[in-house]
Amino acid sequence: MNLEGLEMIAVLVVVVLFVKVMEQFGLLEASYDDSVEDELELSAVRHRPEGLEQLEALTRFNRKELQILYRGFKNECPSGVVNEDTFKDIYSQFFPQGDASKYAHFLFNAFDTNKDGSVSFEDFVMGLSILLRGSVQEKLNWAFNLYDINKDGYITKEEMLDIMKAIYDMMGKCTYPLVKDDTPRQHVELFFQKMDKNKDGVVTIDEFIDCCQNDENIMRSMQLFENVI
Repeated sequence: MNLEGLEMIAVLVVVVLFVKVMEQFGLLEASYDDSVEDELELSAVRHRPEGLEQLEALTRFNRKELQILYRGFKNECPSGVVNEDTFKDIYSQFFPQGDASKYAHFLFNAFDTNKDGSVSFEDFVMGLSILLRGSVQEKLNWAFNLYDINKDGYITKEEMLDIMKAIYDMMGKCTYPLVKDDTPRQHVELFFQKMDKNKDGVVTIDEFIDCCQNDENIMRSMQLFENVI
């Protein structure tokens, strides 16, 4: 993997990883049978998700797509929720050459919208709906939230450095050229040169979105994984 432009990779990695997670769950191969059993099982798990009708209204998935997603989710997570350790285990499968635990931690926090230490089926499909079917602005808002670790509405250099180090740790030996110790910090400096328009040391959501929308590579990449189910 070439490191050019890696300061923006977290905008894209989340989508790639969730396509792989869906494949792991068998979601891309499931049938579209409209089964009453799925309706009943939605209320049988320990954590009771919202009904299909409500989830259909809250996401960009139709009823049959939600049934497919739920079948895969319940097979991997019978309790109806995913904890952080399970989340890390899932992502470590795709990056055995590196350490994905830190990046998975940040990604888990981005999906755990109510901060209860677990990702429910609703959390999963609502996040997935944005990543796969959301508008460009919605996807970038989601990515900004990932970078904004302390959720104060700004991205600092320290937050960006934490994310970048996590990405490098996750990629491990797959980077080319090989990563030097100061490479993550160099990329963070480049990031702020591009995005911190008023040079106040933090990046606002408006600065983030404006910069991403003017980057052709990011915009093109964000269209690659739409409508995979």
